[in-house]
Amino acid sequence: MRALLDGIDRLSRLDGWIGGGCLLALTLLMLCEIGTRFLSNFLPFFPASIPVAWEYSSYLMAASFTFGAAMTLRAGGHVRVTLLIGKAPPALRRPLEVLAALLGFAFMSFLTYAMVRFAWGSFSRGQTSVSSDTPVWFPQAVVTFGMLLLTLQYLARVIQAALGLPLEDHSMKAASPAD
Repeated sequence: MRALLDGIDRLSRLDGWIGGGCLLALTLLMLCEIGTRFLSNFLPFFPASIPVAWEYSSYLMAASFTFGAAMTLRAGGHVRVTLLIGKAPPALRRPLEVLAALLGFAFMSFLTYAMVRFAWGSFSRGQTSVSSDTPVWFPQAVVTFGMLLLTLQYLARVIQAALGLPLEDHSMKAASPAD
């Protein structure tokens, strides 16, 4: 069981790094778009924009949201309504955590399954984007993979809550608790 939980934690760390990479790529793409537009004002031969910038930036934004989610859950960074759990008697807190994690796991399992079907449908129909002719199944599959990692992290949270293990790993936070 420990090997499974540690493996999911390693995937969550990778998930966070990929999400950060997507944000970096998004930032660089937008800076290139701004630079291109700026240079086109002074150099007539320079294009006015990068044709795929807005399309690819939306793909990168969606990927960064989904890729950051699993690590954020493990680090305790998601916004949670703790009113019910905080006011519950200590004996009920852990069962409520298990129930909340189960609900999150069920929701994310359904959402991941729906996204797999959506991406597979795009792949099987050969759908491409209108502006760049990019096969849309690829960015859909990337987002789906991020959702799968969040689903696995919810599964780990169910197991951790059921076994009374710590639910959050503060070493995954961007700043240490002492900061």
